[in-house]
Amino acid sequence: MSKEPKATRSSKLCFPDHFVWGAATAAYQVEGASAADGKGLSVWDAFCQQPQKIFGGHSGEVACDTYHRFSDDIRLMKAIGLQAYRFSISWPRVLPKGVGQLNQKGIDFYSRLVDELLSAGITPYVTLFHWDYPYELYLAGGWLNPNSPDWFAEYSSKVVERLSDRVTNWMTINEPQAFIGLGHWEGTHAPGLKLPWNEVLIAAHHVLLAHGKSVLAIRASACQRVRVGIASVGSVKIPLSNSTEDIEAARKAMFAVTDYTFWNNSWFADPIFFKQYPEDGLRLYGSQIPSIRSGDMDIIAQPLDFYGANIYRGDFVRANQHNGYQLIDFPAGYPLTHFYWAVTPQALYWGPKFLYERYRTPIIITENGLSTPDWVAADNQVHDPQRIDFTSRYLSALRQAYMEGVDIRGYFHWSLMDNFEWAEGYRQRFGLIYVDFQTQKRILKESASWYKNVISSNGCSLPLFNTEGWIK
Repeated sequence: MSKEPKATRSSKLCFPDHFVWGAATAAYQVEGASAADGKGLSVWDAFCQQPQKIFGGHSGEVACDTYHRFSDDIRLMKAIGLQAYRFSISWPRVLPKGVGQLNQKGIDFYSRLVDELLSAGITPYVTLFHWDYPYELYLAGGWLNPNSPDWFAEYSSKVVERLSDRVTNWMTINEPQAFIGLGHWEGTHAPGLKLPWNEVLIAAHHVLLAHGKSVLAIRASACQRVRVGIASVGSVKIPLSNSTEDIEAARKAMFAVTDYTFWNNSWFADPIFFKQYPEDGLRLYGSQIPSIRSGDMDIIAQPLDFYGANIYRGDFVRANQHNGYQLIDFPAGYPLTHFYWAVTPQALYWGPKFLYERYRTPIIITENGLSTPDWVAADNQVHDPQRIDFTSRYLSALRQAYMEGVDIRGYFHWSLMDNFEWAEGYRQRFGLIYVDFQTQKRILKESASWYKNVISSNGCSLPLFNTEGWIK
C-alpha cells in the first residue's frame, strides 16, 4: 500500500472535541491477588487449575499484579496521555459468593482506583462483567439458572451504590458472544462447558435478561446521571469493493445468523434494540429456542446511551446471486497478527458504519488492538512498529466513518498493558506497556509514545484512510 498524505488540523480531519481516547483491561487479566482480602473464586480461577486448558499452565493468579501496583500503572496512563481507562470489576472480589454480603476490602480497592484515576485527570469507564463469573454461583447452575439475571442485578446495584458518586460511565457485560460461545458451547474458555445448543440458547437468553436488569439497577442505584452501554463483539463484514452490490452484500452478511455460532451481531443486539431475536436465527434454531416469558423482551430492551463494539478484524464479502453474499478467502501471505488474525483496517470503517445504520445509537470502540511478539531490545526499549502501523490504519478508518456521519464517541485501545490472555496465557502481548511477568517491571512501548501524539492531535495526525487495503 502506498504512503498516504497526512491530515493536518487545518484540513479538519480530526475527531470531535468530545471524543474520548482511552485504553482498556479486564480484572482477571491484570489484577492478580486471586485470593487476597477475601476474594472468592471465579470460574477462571477454577479453569486455570485444570491441566492442558491454558497455554504453559499459566493462570491469572498474579497476572500484572495491578491489585498492588495500580498507582504505578496510573502514572504510566498519565504519561501516555490517556483521557479514560476502561477496567472491569471482579464480581467475586466484591461479592465472594456472588450474592449476599459485600466484601469491604474488595470494593475499597475499586474505590481507591477510581479516586486515583480522577486525581490523574483520567475518566473511569467501568465494565461490570468481563467473564470472571463467581464460582459459587456457577455451582448453583451459573447462567443456566433462571435466577442468574437477578444475581447480576443485585451485584450491579451494590457496586453502583458505592461508586456512582464518582463513576458516570458504565458497561454491563463484555462480549456475551465470547463467554457463551467459547465457554459454554466450544469449551475452550471458562467454565469449559460443551452444552447442547438448546441449553446454550438458554444461557444466552439469561445473559440478555441480566443485561437488561443490570441497566435498570444501574439507573435506579446511581446517585447522579450516568451513561450506560454494553461492550459487544463487533463481527464485521467488509465489502470487497465500493460497488453498491458489494456494500449491500456486506451489510446483509454482517447481521445474518446462518449457523450454530454466536459470532454475529444480531442475536445479542437485536433483542436490545428491537425487542426481538432476528428472524433468520429463529428459523434456523426452531424448536431449540428457549421459552421466552411475557415481559422478557421489555426487560432486555432498556434504552442505552452508547453501544460498545470490540472490533479487531473483519471478513471480506462480495455480492452473490445465490444468497446475496459470498465470503472471500484471504489470499496466501495475507498480513496476520501474532494471534493469526487478519489485519483489516476497513473493519473500523464498515463495522461502526453498519452498526450505527442499524441500531442508531452512538458507538464507542471499546476494544481494538493486536498481539505482536514484543521483547526488550538491546537498547532497553520495546519497538513495536507493527502496532503503530496497525493502529494508525484502523484509527484512520474510524475517523473516516465519523467524517461520514457515524456518531462515534470514543476509542479504547486493547490493551493498556500486556496481560493474561485467557487460554493463550502470557504468550500474546497486546499492550501499549510491556510487562516482564517475572519481575513486574513495566516499559512503555514505542506505540505508547505514538498513541500519545495521536491523542494530543485528536486524531489529526493520522494518515488518510485507504478504502481498499490489501485485497483488490
